[in-house]
This record gives sequence, structure tokens and C-alpha cells, in this order.
Amino acid sequence: MPTGKVKWFDEERGFGFIHGDDGAEVFLHVSALPTGTSAPRAGTRLDYGIADGRRGPSALSAHIIEAPQPAARVHRKPPEDMVPIIEDLIKVLDSVSNTLRRGRHPDKKTAAQTAALLRAVAQDLDA
Repeated sequence: MPTGKVKWFDEERGFGFIHGDDGAEVFLHVSALPTGTSAPRAGTRLDYGIADGRRGPSALSAHIIEAPQPAARVHRKPPEDMVPIIEDLIKVLDSVSNTLRRGRHPDKKTAAQTAALLRAVAQDLDA
């Protein structure tokens, strides 16, 4: 059974192409994917059967061998590097909490910096 990587796949249109390990370009229709499988991203390794279609080779009964990791996960910080970041975030949030307890909102600069910090840490955790 031939193998290859998804070159591109358009989820709206329901098709894309596979770049076979032998160098051949093979048409991939959503109907060739296993039931319940979401659209494969570029770089997903597949094995598949081939049939001659109206416009050239077409993949039949494709199976996902390996899905690529999201780029964010590849660059994810190790847990031991996240510990001091989270501890510093707790200190910042504690300071904001104390300001709020006194019946005041933080000034615009502090609020913007805290929001940016929260977004950055959330992105690192969600990666």
C-alpha cells in the first residue's frame, strides 16, 4: 500500500492532494478518509489505495499513519521553565487583587500589561 504526505487539503471543498513517497501526486477526496476523521492538515502521513480517476490517480480508503504536531507544540516550553512564569503570574495577579480589594481598578498601563501577560501565559499553556 503506497504512503505519502498530504500536500494540501481544502476542508470546504472536501478534497486535496497527497504527495506520494514515490513522487506521484494523488487526488484525495474526503470520502476516502475514515468516517469521523476531520480534514487532514498538510504534512499528515497517510497510506492509501490508488484507483484511476477521471483526471488521474485518486486515493481510496486512506488511513492516517501520523498527524503532524502543531507548530506551537513543537516550540512549547518545558514544564520546568513554566514554573517560575506561573509563580510570577500569581504575584502579579495578587497585586491586582489587592488593588481591587481597595475598591479601585488598576491603572490602564497595569491593566494592559496584566492582560498581555495573561494572554501570553495562556498561549504557552494551550500550545
